[in-house]
Amino acid sequence: MSEENYDPAPQKELLDDMFEKYFLEYASYVILERAVPAIEDGLKPVQRRFLHALKEMDDGRFNKVANVIGSTMQYHPHGDASIGDAIVNIGQKELLLDIQGNWGDVRTGDSAAAPRYIEVRLSKFGHEVLFNEDTTEWQMSYDGRKREPVTLPAKFPLVLEMGAEGIAVGLSTKILPHNFIELCEASIKYLKNEPFVLYPDFLTGGLIDVSNYNDGARGGKVKMRAKISEVDKKTLKITEIPFSTTTGSLIESIIKANDSGKIKIKKVEDNTAKNVEIIIHLAPNTSTDITIDALYAFTNCEVSVSPNAVVIVDQKPHFLGVSDILKNSTDQTLHLLRRELEIRKGELLEKILYSSLEKIFIENRIYRDIEECETFESVIETIDKGLEPYKKDFYREIGREDIIRLTEIRIKRISKYDSFKADELMRKQQEELVEVNDHLNNMVRYTINFFKELIRKYGKGRERRTEIVQFGEVQAAVVAANNQKLYVDKENGFIGYGLKKDEYVMDCSDIDDIIVFRADGKFSVVKIQDKVFVGKNIIYCAVFRKNDERKIYNVIYLDGKSGRTFAKRFAVTGVTRDKEYDVTKGSPRSKVLYFSANENGEAEVVTVNLTASSNAKKKVFDFNFADLLIKNRSALGNLVSKYAVRKINFKTAGKSTLGGVDIWYTPTLGRLNKDGHGNFLGNFGPSDKIIVLYNTGEYELTNFELTNHYDPRQVVAISKFSEKRPVSCIYLDGENKNHHIKRFLVETSTMDKRFSFITEHPKSELVFASYDWKPRVEIKHRKDRKTEVTTDLYKIDEMIDIKGWKALGNKLPFDKVVDLKILPPEPFEEPQDIEEDIELEEEEEDEIEAPEFDPNKPSGEGEQLPLF
Repeated sequence: MSEENYDPAPQKELLDDMFEKYFLEYASYVILERAVPAIEDGLKPVQRRFLHALKEMDDGRFNKVANVIGSTMQYHPHGDASIGDAIVNIGQKELLLDIQGNWGDVRTGDSAAAPRYIEVRLSKFGHEVLFNEDTTEWQMSYDGRKREPVTLPAKFPLVLEMGAEGIAVGLSTKILPHNFIELCEASIKYLKNEPFVLYPDFLTGGLIDVSNYNDGARGGKVKMRAKISEVDKKTLKITEIPFSTTTGSLIESIIKANDSGKIKIKKVEDNTAKNVEIIIHLAPNTSTDITIDALYAFTNCEVSVSPNAVVIVDQKPHFLGVSDILKNSTDQTLHLLRRELEIRKGELLEKILYSSLEKIFIENRIYRDIEECETFESVIETIDKGLEPYKKDFYREIGREDIIRLTEIRIKRISKYDSFKADELMRKQQEELVEVNDHLNNMVRYTINFFKELIRKYGKGRERRTEIVQFGEVQAAVVAANNQKLYVDKENGFIGYGLKKDEYVMDCSDIDDIIVFRADGKFSVVKIQDKVFVGKNIIYCAVFRKNDERKIYNVIYLDGKSGRTFAKRFAVTGVTRDKEYDVTKGSPRSKVLYFSANENGEAEVVTVNLTASSNAKKKVFDFNFADLLIKNRSALGNLVSKYAVRKINFKTAGKSTLGGVDIWYTPTLGRLNKDGHGNFLGNFGPSDKIIVLYNTGEYELTNFELTNHYDPRQVVAISKFSEKRPVSCIYLDGENKNHHIKRFLVETSTMDKRFSFITEHPKSELVFASYDWKPRVEIKHRKDRKTEVTTDLYKIDEMIDIKGWKALGNKLPFDKVVDLKILPPEPFEEPQDIEEDIELEEEEEDEIEAPEFDPNKPSGEGEQLPLF
């Protein structure tokens, strides 16, 4: 063929077809044979093959992992490294395998020893739930020399307990591990047609927020955190780490965050041995609460994972939720248990049949009738004739094979035949047959009992390790350490942390936003940088806090069009970054005449001087910003003067016009908020405090900063603190085993320090604590072991007077508290300090306006949480 007539199109089409065919074959191979587990047993092929090899090798003793790797390669030429990694991965979970030697540590990331040094065998659990010769579907291995299981007959949702992760061609799967006991309990609920829910659980422990788990299907997301506790005000301790991290990677992320200035610490110590223990020593004057939030915001102390449950169903990948996977596994377990029972029933029927034939053959001396038979056929006929009267009692027809089997009985067995033992054996087989039939007729009950037995036999030590909590959103800009300094070049319009020769403004973080106001009335919010131009004639710049409703800007500006002067007060809670906004009406030649930024809504008094040429009668007058309402930043404002203003001077500072701050407590998070979530604690002024009662028998006074942490598992009551309100409690004295009751006023003033109000004996235990004025409890008690239980209602304030916080209290008039129920407190109006209010008004009547009393406002009583 000449080059002129050559057409490359057919060759290109052939190449495209080959590429498409081979690519699809390769993608299918990776999905089905390497990356994604099968729904039947939750295993990938390499895992299934090494478990089958272990079963074939099993003699009750440990095997070297190197030998297991070699045996596995008889079924498929996986690489020895991939087989070894698969064995170690499953062995570290200590569910299907019993291990011996150094198998590494998932918490520290330490790898296992070489395969020739470590040993393994199948666990009892693995034997019970994975293997049954009769219910396994078999196929030939890759070279036709061996047989291997298509899938193992698993009677447990292994893929949910161990988790799975794999990346294929255009497809990936990530199934998070779940709790052994919870999986069994969920299967039981499903069999009972009861609702159930499943959440992940990890060997590393830690905390998890499952608000967006989405049943483990794609589109979901979980957040995991390390468990961080405060040792003292200078030291933090990490005792559990998030899933997918190690102590090494965690410490590395902490050091990196410290080097970049996000957090401030002195050093980190790794004391991990049997248990995880990472000690973090803080820099001087560093808040433990803020540092904990910063660790979650900037380090691997908090990580997010997006699950994506994909399994192979009928040789195709399917996206399923973990609930669907569990239902499928439970249905399969019921099916396999039925098959095992049916097989066992068949075995028992055959045993009973043969035992009956044998008894008839021997006891009726049929064996003697065959002595005169000359041919084997006549022997068969003679035995068959002797059995004829009994055939109607058998569950099936007696065939030639059954008769031949009788001819094989040895004379020695006939001579020693014990009719009583034979009857006893058949009786036991009949009893077992009745039991098997009962199980077959009640398969749901039998399957439920199977899962209950799994919990009883293997559930010890497999309780939930990861605590399910709800996380609050950590605002990185709030908790970031101030690792930079903000400078400003007002005249030329530059700000940044690189302008070290210009005017210093304040410390800031390198992730902060900066708000800038200019003399022409324009303002904007920009990201902090080394140097950024924001416009000339800057009059104010500072770190911008989003949604800060208490920072109020007081402005007087000249409208360039009308020549009038307006005043306004406004907050900037949210803006678009790098977008310019205008304080004025936007007219040309408008400008700001006076500006102040007030952190707590203060309203000052200024002196306004008009020009000498103006026609105003009063050319100098005071203007009080307290007379203005706080409005939107785009509002026109109130008229100050229609005449030209020469200058405005600050006269006197004012008070806040915002009043106190309403604070709520969210019990699930252990955090304070101003958004109305949780329990209302009250309206807080600058000097107000919070009191917290803990189930350890301690109280603590704190401020009301939103960065405060309270462990919700320990908090019994939390409320706005009043020096006149008593604490009420009942506790068990560990030394004399008596229950005591007491009421006391808090006499300490030290903040952020716990004080114990029960005896110091290690067995002393708080039973009840309240910060209500008039608490009530219902106590079930008895005098001693012989007397009956009595239930009485007690009003705590009537049982004992107020004493010192270190007092022992009064002994309760009974020895044994059976149960205690907290009842709603009696209504009580907290007394007001009227005299002090009058004196304050007389001293500062020109500056302070008494707030109106709102009868509908909550009283701020803290919610009482029972200890029982």
